[in-house]
Amino acid sequence: MKPKLLLFALAVVATVSACSLAPTYRTPVTAPPAASYKEAAGWQPAQPADAQPRGPWWSVFHDSQLDELEAQVTTSNQNLKAAFARLEQARAQMRYARASYLPTITGSADASRTRTSVNAPQFSAVKPATQNNLLLESDLSYEIDVFGRVRNTVAAARASAQASAADLAVVDLSMHSELALDYFTLRSEDAQQSLLDRTVTDYTRALELTQNLYKGGAVPLADVAQAQAQLETARTQAEDVRLRRAQTEHAIAVLVDQQASRFHLDPQPLLADVTPPPVDTGLPSQLLERRPDVAGAERRVASANASIGVARAAYFPVFSLGAAVGFESTHGFSLIDAPSALWALGSSAVVTIFDGGRRHAQTDQVRAAYDEQVANYRTTVVTAYSEVEDWLAALRQLERESASESAAVEATTTELEQANYRYKAGAATYLEVVIAENASLAAQLSATDIQVRRMTASVLLVKALGGGWEDTKETPTPAGRVAAGDVRRGDGAAPE
Repeated sequence: MKPKLLLFALAVVATVSACSLAPTYRTPVTAPPAASYKEAAGWQPAQPADAQPRGPWWSVFHDSQLDELEAQVTTSNQNLKAAFARLEQARAQMRYARASYLPTITGSADASRTRTSVNAPQFSAVKPATQNNLLLESDLSYEIDVFGRVRNTVAAARASAQASAADLAVVDLSMHSELALDYFTLRSEDAQQSLLDRTVTDYTRALELTQNLYKGGAVPLADVAQAQAQLETARTQAEDVRLRRAQTEHAIAVLVDQQASRFHLDPQPLLADVTPPPVDTGLPSQLLERRPDVAGAERRVASANASIGVARAAYFPVFSLGAAVGFESTHGFSLIDAPSALWALGSSAVVTIFDGGRRHAQTDQVRAAYDEQVANYRTTVVTAYSEVEDWLAALRQLERESASESAAVEATTTELEQANYRYKAGAATYLEVVIAENASLAAQLSATDIQVRRMTASVLLVKALGGGWEDTKETPTPAGRVAAGDVRRGDGAAPE
């Protein structure tokens, strides 16, 4: 084939290389979002433009110490660093796949000295038996992507990298949420500790009073025993809370990458003064625009779709272009002279005729993998809506429980005061006081528990929404971090 004809043929092949055997990608169909959440009537779906980065969503709680700890998570948490490293691996894999768009050029140098046997068939009496051969050569190889194998490989790698970016955003949201949960749990334990410490003090005084009354013959020994048992039970509860607080503090230390033995947070029993932030009445229900796990699941579907094109391309020939240029000589002084120059240009087409069903099995495998990712995506979407409904319901119900439990605390406090008055006046037994004290303590502990559950539900609602509900202006992404909105771009098509 003449060089011009060969170049023309290669140009024709390159022209038809726009072919792709991957199915046309479409986001899997899921049930459309409801006009409003069942648990909060009147909330309307968001528009795509509403999906803005939420930034430091924990600021809605207006707690400076929480803000400080969350900032340490951002810079120090090892799980986040590991997730970012996985993202870097995925990005490197994408760059590795993209390198196939360009030819591979290698260089080689070879020097040899050989002696031909006199009895060898290639022996020639007119040539010396011992010869030198010096070779300096550069080779080029390039796969002409006729059936889209390379482009679909790159598309799959790109979608996988975007999924890894979404995974990083998921880990980021999870770590910050976990810290907020642990922080409010710690403050709840501080409140319980303060309550139980006061209770121990009150019970100690009650025991002293009962002992004095017993010495004066005003009460039986059983009252002293009841007072003693009640005091020791309260002390046991207080010590148990100390244990749980220490473990919660250690969990926070791990999240901010500090040694537990050197990490300490001063007690702040102020949980009763903290209330969940009000939920925006315009909270969008279009979670596909907000949740990084949904975005990551969609990108994995796109990657699996492109992998189908890679598998299908294996049924067709692989067209390659090869070239070589260099110098060859028997003497070093003439190696780079013009007469020593060499070059070669050629093309090839290779097709597998029989492989025992390997390609068919590979295609079946990637199609099944695609079906798996579609199912995972749809499950993620359904789970997303379910989680929002769960925590909206929890916030509504816990608010009602908080109101009723506050009334219970007030009622049991009054009951305890009256029981103490009657006991001191001799109109009631100590058993009545014990019952009233236990009821009052239980009501106060229950109120504290409901309060921390409200804060927990608020944090988990933020997490279920992909990072809060407040509208924020777009801010630059910190170095080494990826915003959730960055992972939704890309449809598995060939690069621009």
